[in-house]
Amino acid sequence: MKFSYNKLWKILIDNGMMKKDLAAKANITSTTMAKMGKDLPVSMEILGRICVALKCNIGDIVDVIIENANEEESN
Repeated sequence: MKFSYNKLWKILIDNGMMKKDLAAKANITSTTMAKMGKDLPVSMEILGRICVALKCNIGDIVDVIIENANEEESN
């Protein structure tokens, strides 16, 4: 399972924010920002802090990417 934070990056662009601005506003470490830059999972707490900082919902900032539906069904 993969994650995509493309929606989050678009929100930042639309709001004229940089990643470092979000990190400061939501109290997120550079390590966590790097993980999101690589589309890796982060905790729900982190996603919640981002949502509070940007006044949005989780679905507005992250998508779950299902690579192979048949493989998921067989597990």
